[in-house]
Amino acid sequence: MNLLPRRSLLAIAAVVDIAYHARPAPIAAKALSARHGLPPRHLETLLQVLVRAGILKGVRGPRGGYELARERRRITLADIVRAASQSGNGDKNGDGEEELSALVSVVVVPAIEKASEIFLEKLQDITVDDLCRDAQMQSVFGEANESYDFSI
Repeated sequence: MNLLPRRSLLAIAAVVDIAYHARPAPIAAKALSARHGLPPRHLETLLQVLVRAGILKGVRGPRGGYELARERRRITLADIVRAASQSGNGDKNGDGEEELSALVSVVVVPAIEKASEIFLEKLQDITVDDLCRDAQMQSVFGEANESYDFSI
């Protein structure tokens, strides 16, 4: 059972991919979308959300693309999930304004909110650097890649 929406999973994958591949040059959205089998326009909106959140930095020009806005060890999965979920379709959970029963609103929703907070606290302990190291150890991208981090 996956507790994260697809949008959050894609955001995490995009940031880890960029952290892994963005040296010496930024990663183009086209290359990123090809690696993940997504339409570039779909991914581009998510990348812009991550730029506005200060997780990624957009680089313009013919060799432009995206790179990390700060060190990968300083970006947590909770940062990425919060950014991705705050920018949804204006309605984070897909819920309407419908009336909820007393059981749902007084018992179920508070329990789920508490569990969600605990889940995000745990995600706060996992950094992009942790996932990059896991990807490198498991040769997810095929080749062994030098471990680069943020540069100024």
